[in-house]
Amino acid sequence: MSTIILGIESSCDDTSAAVIKDGLLLSNAIASQKVHEEYGGVVPELASRAHQQNIVPVVDTAIRRAGISPSDISAIAFTRGPGLLGSLLVGTSFAKGMAIGLGCRIVDVNHLHGHVLSHFIRNTVTDRVPEFPYLCLLISGGNSQIILVNSPRDMQVLGQTIDDAAGEAFDKCAKVMGLPYPGGPHIDRLSQEGDPKRFKFAKPHIPELDYSFSGLKTSFLYTLRDNVKADPDFIENNKADLAASLQATIIAILLDKLDKAVKITGVKTVAIGGGVSANSGVRAAVADYCASHNLAAFIPERAFTTDNAAMVAIAGYFKYLDGDFCAMDAAPYARVSV
Repeated sequence: MSTIILGIESSCDDTSAAVIKDGLLLSNAIASQKVHEEYGGVVPELASRAHQQNIVPVVDTAIRRAGISPSDISAIAFTRGPGLLGSLLVGTSFAKGMAIGLGCRIVDVNHLHGHVLSHFIRNTVTDRVPEFPYLCLLISGGNSQIILVNSPRDMQVLGQTIDDAAGEAFDKCAKVMGLPYPGGPHIDRLSQEGDPKRFKFAKPHIPELDYSFSGLKTSFLYTLRDNVKADPDFIENNKADLAASLQATIIAILLDKLDKAVKITGVKTVAIGGGVSANSGVRAAVADYCASHNLAAFIPERAFTTDNAAMVAIAGYFKYLDGDFCAMDAAPYARVSV
């Protein structure tokens, strides 16, 4: 008998549902929320209300695209946390209600585990997946971590940010440049036209494998402040070079600690995950690093870098195989580590 997992993701501002059958992806539907752009960031109350509007049509779309019947579903996997509590409550409540109606089990998924295991999302049985153990550089707006992945159930955080995450640095520096939210993609686009060596920004000296990006943000802000005093059009006239220099600095910080982790662990496989892994500069730098160090590189499709239910479904699939189900009275949590 086939194992069919319906995944539901609602941790922030994207409502997503996906169907996986015996480890193979059948569908992945996503409804994004544009309402937050004018506020320069996600508004939690607006996000949870949008999830309520989107979740029924999104789940229906995922099931129809997969070509299955709701009665075929073996279990429903849902993001339990971390994330915005109001948004998580929508997905959690819907998963429970649907599972009761179908008479199937539910599986709670750590959102971060979903990003780490996104490399196991396969369209065909021949698709390449990582071998354990591997190192995963998890980089997003809320997390910057180096994780040693020994198995789907055994993950060890080797290093993490002590303040801001890489994605947060991208977005906040973009904001002071007057770029729209989310700023990361705009920095990526502009950087392709700029000189990455034009400006020098501070790099933190944090021991071992932990990250810090607050000093970089301050250095970037001071650079803008000092130059705008002399030239009010400084930002507009130097946007591409500022973006390229910022992106190059963030990548250098990320790769410095990743290189140290590779040398410490001796692991021969490196993967990246999270929203910042969609950045073209990050993707190219990690690929080049792995090629030059004879390491296997796993760089996810861009569709699986941002929040999506396919990663929730595959993480739930592994837990289902282990018989690790969730109680119906389980509550979502806003914060949790890997």
